[in-house]
Amino acid sequence: MKNKFKLKEIPARLKNRFGILRKKIDESKYRSVLVWIFQIAVVLVFAAMTSLFFFRTVTMQESAMEPTYQVGQNFFLNRVAYTFGSPKRGDLIVFKTNASDEAALHIRRVIGLPGETIQIKDGQIYIDGELYKESRDLDLIENAGLAQDGVTLQSGEYFVLGDNRNNSEDSRYADIGNVKKRYIVGKLWFVSSPLREIGFVKD
Repeated sequence: MKNKFKLKEIPARLKNRFGILRKKIDESKYRSVLVWIFQIAVVLVFAAMTSLFFFRTVTMQESAMEPTYQVGQNFFLNRVAYTFGSPKRGDLIVFKTNASDEAALHIRRVIGLPGETIQIKDGQIYIDGELYKESRDLDLIENAGLAQDGVTLQSGEYFVLGDNRNNSEDSRYADIGNVKKRYIVGKLWFVSSPLREIGFVKD
């Protein structure tokens, strides 16, 4: 009788141990799933925070940058590009004309830097008296506007033009004028749409 009892007892013990082991495995899998979900959540939050604080989207609302970029194209804007530096000649910047949160955003190309004198004559741009040779083939400028007799930039001021030189409201006109650095929202960084145009912005 004693041996029979042992033979019946052993399978029961093994079954109990197997149940405990399976429970531990199930708990381990459950913890792994929770860790995986947590990691994904952290990545998503980090991506959202990065997008919120460092980048934002902007849509080309004006024809001022044609033929380089078209009305309706969407971009990611780098908001921290000029936090520790300054715009360079040729940069495509996004700026406002005043400090209002509701002020319209404009996209133009930086031509003149602080301390320089910009003049437009015979349809071409002169910087401190020297002809500025552009890296792209753009139309001669028909209206020099405020730059006809030369515009000298003060500290923190930039002279901007649209690539659509004869259909662009820019630093040649009083409504825009010289762009102050404190009104620059950021640098145009990445084309997000349309699909065929996706890629980094080329200055």
